[in-house]
Amino acid sequence: MDAAGWDARYAAQPLVWSAEPNATFAGLVGSWSPGRALDVACGEGRTAIWLASRGWDVTAVDFSAEGIAKGRRRAAAEGLSVDWVVGDVRTARLRASGDDPGYDLVALLYLHLVHDEMADVVRRCVEALAHGGRLVVVAHDVDNLTRGVGGPQDASVLPSADLLRQWTGGATVERAEQVLRPTPDGDAVDVLMVARR
Repeated sequence: MDAAGWDARYAAQPLVWSAEPNATFAGLVGSWSPGRALDVACGEGRTAIWLASRGWDVTAVDFSAEGIAKGRRRAAAEGLSVDWVVGDVRTARLRASGDDPGYDLVALLYLHLVHDEMADVVRRCVEALAHGGRLVVVAHDVDNLTRGVGGPQDASVLPSADLLRQWTGGATVERAEQVLRPTPDGDAVDVLMVARR
């Protein structure tokens, strides 16, 4: 779906996704000390807002102007500051400049692109990290097609732990594994990766 399609989807209802962050992500990151964070393909901003509420200095980018506008309104209503950026993560500069120290955390949640495009985004997310910073990826795993519920039904946009490891470009992979996510319709099979620069 292109930006116009996502704009229409986000405009059609108050929230497409829940207001709360992904439980796997929150359970992992909730104990980390705040720093600078980048939320890549942020959608309506639930992850960015949650991070900002926990003291992170957050930049959030998405190609849907409607999604960004919804995130901006919600953050303002909650008295939170987030730097909202409308941009296509496939082409947007993820690191501000060569002398920018980079991010302590890059969150890449449920972005599903064809593998060549996703590999490039993951590589650029690693490059956007500060020394010692971590990239956290959560996505529908390719095994979700046969063992889980929901999510894209196209293997060409679904990663595996092995693919994510390959795409990090030499970063230190701390975790790369499948995780089950309970839903009202049954368990979804997700993949979680944590990589440190």
